[in-house]
Amino acid sequence: MVGRLAGRFVGLGITGSIAAFKAVDLLRLLRAEGADVQVLMTPSATRFVAPLTLAALSRRHVDAEVLDLLPDGRIGHVLTADAADAVVVAPATAHWLGAMAHGLAADVVTATCLATAAPVVVAPAMDGDMYAHPATQANVAILRDRFGYAIVEPESGALASGQLGPGRLADLGTIVDAVVAAIGDRPVRRPDPADRPPRLAGAAAARLARDGDDLAGRHVVVTAGGTAEPIDPVRFIGNRSTGTMGVAVAEAARDRGARVTLVAGMVTVPLPDEVEVVRAETATAMREALHGLLGTPGGGPGFDVLVMAAAVADFRPAAPADRKLPRTEAGLRLELVANPDILAEIGRVVRGLDEAGAAAGRPFRPRPVLVGFAAETGSLARAADKLARKRVDLLVANDVAEEGSGFGTPTNRVTILAAGGAEEALPLLAKREVAERILDRVVAALDARDAAAQTGPDEPPQETSVP
Repeated sequence: MVGRLAGRFVGLGITGSIAAFKAVDLLRLLRAEGADVQVLMTPSATRFVAPLTLAALSRRHVDAEVLDLLPDGRIGHVLTADAADAVVVAPATAHWLGAMAHGLAADVVTATCLATAAPVVVAPAMDGDMYAHPATQANVAILRDRFGYAIVEPESGALASGQLGPGRLADLGTIVDAVVAAIGDRPVRRPDPADRPPRLAGAAAARLARDGDDLAGRHVVVTAGGTAEPIDPVRFIGNRSTGTMGVAVAEAARDRGARVTLVAGMVTVPLPDEVEVVRAETATAMREALHGLLGTPGGGPGFDVLVMAAAVADFRPAAPADRKLPRTEAGLRLELVANPDILAEIGRVVRGLDEAGAAAGRPFRPRPVLVGFAAETGSLARAADKLARKRVDLLVANDVAEEGSGFGTPTNRVTILAAGGAEEALPLLAKREVAERILDRVVAALDARDAAAQTGPDEPPQETSVP
């Protein structure tokens, strides 16, 4: 499907609002529609969102200093102004609205808007009383009525101040729609790439190629290791998982630009640097940790991706002793009870379903991509049923009895099943390479979800083939 902004060059201006973090997803949506994007930031905006993340996603240096020149000596914001098919400022603060209304070009966002003949779309975001103030409303009126800018009005809801009311940045899809409408059927202003700010090249491009960037701005949660279900303070029921596979996924996601939270059970391999680690060594603790990460105070998803690589015990002792049990010749009889299926629970929650599969709440928007693992012996025949029952987007199944594919090995041979019916058996690979193959599919699912959100429900796609 050709995006609505295919071939278009869009300037994305970001100002210093708490909503600046949403510009990362707005950039993704613009690119999903086919746009070529140059990011422009005020100095205060760089304190809310890292320019490196935006550079990785746009494949261009972020223009954040009005006096900076491009490597070839050209003035970046002037080049963007001349080439842009549209400039969108989102979020736009009260300060920026006032500066723009009165032509005070102290930052690259204002300077670009002053210098461009392209349509400009403005999406304000601020405290409700601030937006309602007559000064702010007068500035908005100047931009709308005298300058002809398209104003995407803020929405009502919970604000950073703790108040409820208008001021929240408009829905990102609505902002993209406004950009599409503003451009309309105008011809592309500067189709020649040489007339646009240059893409990253040389060492900067090489770094991105080496480290990857396709998960930049995403929050990926990974579980790793086994769980230890206590019999008494000394003994436990466990399994042979070492956490090698989950740690490999966490490292790969980190190196592809994601913010990673690793929920670690009983892990015997070193934990990676530069990831947040949450220790959860029982099934109950892991369940609590994941439910704690699942949502945000505003009701949105707490992460973009969950990769459930941990080997969570299916059963636990019904009544663990609070003191060490003595050894007796009569042996020990344990009553075991089933642990909750954590991933199946999360699969229901994000879809707003109850245990019977009936609608029981509000589905998460956007819905996180869920990846499960199935450790089998002898056959993978049950994998498809697990995929459906757990309501995951991808299921990674392997035969742990196969040589080189079990717990604690540096390699793995897996079959990746997708919710749409696609299935691919991978050869025996290093676990890091298996992790990369899994994340390739996760990235594709995220990008397709974001693109689909522009025209319909933002469900991850149902794959029919695995690349």
